[in-house]
Amino acid sequence: MSRMWNPKVETMSRDELAEHQTRGLRSIVRWTYERSQFYRSRMDAAGLTPADIRTLEDLRHLPMLTKEDLRQAYPLGILCVDREELREMHMSSGSTGTPVVMAYTEEDIDQWAECMARCYLMAGLAPGDTIQITPSFGLFNGGFGFYHGARKAGLFVIPAGSGNTRRQIELMWDFQVKGLMGVVSYGIRIMEVMNELNASLPDLRIGIFGAETFSEAMRERLQAGLGIEAFDIYGMTETGGVGTTGMDCCCHNGIHVWEDQYIAEVVDPNTGQPVDDGQQGEVVFTSLNRRAIPVVRFRTGDLASVLSRRRCDCGRTSMRISRIAGRIDDMLIVKGVNFFPRQVEQALME
Repeated sequence: MSRMWNPKVETMSRDELAEHQTRGLRSIVRWTYERSQFYRSRMDAAGLTPADIRTLEDLRHLPMLTKEDLRQAYPLGILCVDREELREMHMSSGSTGTPVVMAYTEEDIDQWAECMARCYLMAGLAPGDTIQITPSFGLFNGGFGFYHGARKAGLFVIPAGSGNTRRQIELMWDFQVKGLMGVVSYGIRIMEVMNELNASLPDLRIGIFGAETFSEAMRERLQAGLGIEAFDIYGMTETGGVGTTGMDCCCHNGIHVWEDQYIAEVVDPNTGQPVDDGQQGEVVFTSLNRRAIPVVRFRTGDLASVLSRRRCDCGRTSMRISRIAGRIDDMLIVKGVNFFPRQVEQALME
């Protein structure tokens, strides 16, 4: 059993979790309906009121939310609180059009930090450990997400930000950094520069990587090259940022979803209907505790499957989904067969 930040929540029974989610669903539907013209109009158009959403099964009657919906609401068209309550904002890169904005109240920042603190302890870090954060501290949410969670978990933070790889390595050596936070491609770059310098980092033990999908072959390469245990953290701007939706544990048998914070569905991307556990589909999230800009049935575009809803060997009872296989818009069809960039990467590395 691994260390836990919030054992009571992370080990609650499936029945307790279902009751918690049901209460959370009713609450967030009322919250969005009463405070957002955007959500009210969508429910009215579907002929629904908050009173119609009583059980988890009723969730499927609610309209789905897309990235394009969020783009069209730029900058704060879905806001459910007074602007004076906002404390922070981040946004997607906008590389394919108008960016998606996520704004935060103080409660939202604490919710984000709670999720991240769980991730840190799940990876084996403990209060007092030193971590280095390599994503930038800017509009992209990564740097701040790692930081908020580290503060809550009592970690010593080296806020290195992006770039200057040699300096990053020097900092990790000088401050005996135990945990490296970032994207997997930059972890590979650090490994390459270390090889060029014939350097070693004997204190480095843990790497938490997000924002990019990566294969088991790449995980093994990172672990061997850096001498770390590598974890796959999951989250996105729309759900509130890095780590908000989950991470894999020490068993590395799927991503634990923080189900007390989010309801996760896996649906057929063409029909929107739920697929059976074990079958690949699109991941859809509903946030239960976010206040400024909650998402209700947000279509992530990520493809995964439910691996298990049973207690994991790590002791946690949350559902586990597979590592993200790819994105719907990245899929290539060759002679009737679906391919994703990650599969090509896996084949090349093997």
